[in-house]
Amino acid sequence: MTAVLTAEAIQVGPDLAGWLAAGGGEGLERALSDPASIIPTLEAAGLRGLGGAGFPTHRKWAAVAAQPLCPEGGGKWIICNGNEDEPGTFKDRFLLSRTPHQVIQGALIGAIAVKANRIALYVNPRETGLVEMLHAASAAWRQHPLLARVGGAIGMPVEIHVSPSSGLYVGGEETAAVASVVGGFPFPSLKPPFPAEKGVYGAPTLLNNVETFAHATHILGRGAAWYRGLGLGDAVGTKLYSLSGDVMRPGLHELPMGTSLRDLVFGHGGGMLADKGFKAVFTGGPSNTLLTASDLDVALDFDSLRARGSRLGTGAMIVVGEGTSILRKTAEYVAFFAANSCGQCPSCKIGTNQVSRILERIEAGAGRPSDLAALENLTRLLPGSGRCGLVDGAATVLASSLSTFGEEYRQALKL
Repeated sequence: MTAVLTAEAIQVGPDLAGWLAAGGGEGLERALSDPASIIPTLEAAGLRGLGGAGFPTHRKWAAVAAQPLCPEGGGKWIICNGNEDEPGTFKDRFLLSRTPHQVIQGALIGAIAVKANRIALYVNPRETGLVEMLHAASAAWRQHPLLARVGGAIGMPVEIHVSPSSGLYVGGEETAAVASVVGGFPFPSLKPPFPAEKGVYGAPTLLNNVETFAHATHILGRGAAWYRGLGLGDAVGTKLYSLSGDVMRPGLHELPMGTSLRDLVFGHGGGMLADKGFKAVFTGGPSNTLLTASDLDVALDFDSLRARGSRLGTGAMIVVGEGTSILRKTAEYVAFFAANSCGQCPSCKIGTNQVSRILERIEAGAGRPSDLAALENLTRLLPGSGRCGLVDGAATVLASSLSTFGEEYRQALKL
């Protein structure tokens, strides 16, 4: 199957002329010729948000389209979310650095669909080369007549901004991203209202992940039936899987949505590093349920993973081989969540730090017999106690490791 997002023909960096010469503008042309068809086309294609939640894209776009303009907030906004700060996830920085125009074009298609006049390319400031790349790519669009045509289609000029995030993991949450774009600290806020109703400066705001916008570009260019035909089984389209850990060929793999875990690891990933046995995989990054060797034939799509009690998330797959401690990996990831809590919710700030301290103590060989019961209690107390999903992610990976690899804990505690 030909890659869609990572094809060599579109790896042109900030060169807009090269992107258009390679046929990259086809999706935007179709959107301009028939704006009313954009959202129905995304619905027919079955596109879902590819930043983690998997929410149907057409529903989010339709919600923003139904909102009136907010003159006080600048009209309507689009945030292209490329904060990407979770361990094991590196797809968005690839798309933005190698193929920025398919992402920007997807955001412009979104602008036509929802009548948004301001686009914020929201990126992690630690990726300094990427920020420079996006400034160059945005400048190319400002100088091209296509941008004026998009403005004509919605009845007002369209602005494209590069908006560096706080560089914090929590800044990727949608309400935190809104707060960051307006210059505030990225504190997540309670919902409702959702950004679709009240986002940047109080204006309706469409917020999607980088990969989602890139897919929208190609769906509009080639059609819903084409896109659906790329997936395996009941899955649709392609997916960027960030493969890392104990594999021979870690890296970014664009494959049909629904590719099996076995095919990803042992086919495209070249198998296990140093001939280790396959032990487990953190699916969708470190905030989801662990899968083991008995799950190798699961299809890597939203519904199949949910049926196994896990989630696709961002598509990050962190592979763990035999000989690597799940307790150690869990301690590392919970420490990451603890360090990245914004501190707004006491249950999150205190709870994640408490879990992290207990895990570090057990892993260091100084655990107490009561630690296991304490961790199990925290897996029941913490979920749902914060304004965002950070504390839920920490509790989920902890609960999964306790359930699936509880023997490692008991051995470390000499129980």
